[in-house]
Amino acid sequence: MNPQPGPRGVSGRPGGVSTLDEAQILANNLWVLFAGLLVFTMTISVGLLEIGELGERYSRSLLKTLIITATALAGMAIIGFNVAFAPTLRGGFIGNPLYGPGFFLGGFSSNPMVLETTWWSTAGTGLEMGTYFLFETAFAAVTLALVGVVVLRKMKMRAFALFTIPYFMIIWDLPAAWIWNPDGWLAKMGMVDFAGGLVVHGAAGAAGLALLVQIWREEKARGLTESEPVPLQIRSGWLTLAVLLLWVGWFGFNPGSVLQFNWEAVTVVLTTFLAAGTSFLSLMAVSFYRTRKDPGFAVAANGVLMGLIVITPLAGYVSPASAIILGVLCGPLFFAGEWLFSRQKWFSDPVGLLPGHLVGGLFGVLMIPFFTQSVYALGSGAVIPNGLLFGGGMSAVHQLGVEAFGIAVVMATVFTLSFVAIWAIAKLVGGVTHGTEPLSAESEPGSNPVAL
Repeated sequence: MNPQPGPRGVSGRPGGVSTLDEAQILANNLWVLFAGLLVFTMTISVGLLEIGELGERYSRSLLKTLIITATALAGMAIIGFNVAFAPTLRGGFIGNPLYGPGFFLGGFSSNPMVLETTWWSTAGTGLEMGTYFLFETAFAAVTLALVGVVVLRKMKMRAFALFTIPYFMIIWDLPAAWIWNPDGWLAKMGMVDFAGGLVVHGAAGAAGLALLVQIWREEKARGLTESEPVPLQIRSGWLTLAVLLLWVGWFGFNPGSVLQFNWEAVTVVLTTFLAAGTSFLSLMAVSFYRTRKDPGFAVAANGVLMGLIVITPLAGYVSPASAIILGVLCGPLFFAGEWLFSRQKWFSDPVGLLPGHLVGGLFGVLMIPFFTQSVYALGSGAVIPNGLLFGGGMSAVHQLGVEAFGIAVVMATVFTLSFVAIWAIAKLVGGVTHGTEPLSAESEPGSNPVAL
């Protein structure tokens, strides 16, 4: 069987005529706009998460997340949105940048209706282009925010700001074009990823690794034998606020990916929240079993986030009971990932991009062929066989092969493009790290300087 996915939870055939009434179309657009707003808040919340885990002196994280949000809007409007979501050029490799309104979301078109036209791949939901643009741009922004947790005080802000340009114009867009665009070549093979286990979390890990390689190259050139560590300085109030905002933001992240205001979205709310709560309990139990100590705030935060990450690619394809089982698996999974990456001395990853987002995102994608129940998946507009745990047989084995192949291709592509981009930027600005260069910038009296 070669399953044919629908576009990110859109039911019906791509480009088909919507049979929804005006009230339902309005409700769908309002719902997705609201969900997109929640996802936008997640980008700033990642900055709060860094402050909560690394101390108030890392408040430059907030400037970084503002840069990400602003450049995501500009870069996706200029070309990125079409590269990812327009009908693809030959081979399903990249979206047509000249499709529809073309560059700049229509530029100076005298016809404002261009933004109110139903986007070609969301005809089954009635989503207008402007609504779909804002929703997907929010996903692009939060993905780079996840990438950025590995740069912290090590990377020049101007170097990171320059990295946002190729990132939003091509690097993030390619996995989206291949998997979330119904014309994409991986989508046509049958690959699915409900809300971004690979397109967001796994790909963020790949880009983050590329930045870490360049940082390590520069640290090693200065004579270091190990990467300079960034110690944890837990601020429980900031950390709790960040996790709360991220958890609420996931209400838009996963349920919003249904792209319709219906009962299917409610099911996705349940699977998302059940996985997060169960994962919290699982990691707290694993931590206590291993250390016989109070796990503390950092473990609690990672427990919630790991559940949210793992369920992301599966949320629209599985039952609430499966979400609970997946949450139970998150505790041992995060502990194993943290143990593995903590043994590496050539990088510092205190916020947990690699054991959390990279490991959790890829694990969640690989669990699709095991836990999917087609009765839930059909509600998300994707025709996927039952998983191996539900009698899927060889069809599920085929799905596993497709998902694994997609992971390999996307990870290799994102890592390569990200490394080439950051290497070129290093040549342009004289290295991406501060080295012995002092941090300096205008700041308010008593505040910490922001390195540019």
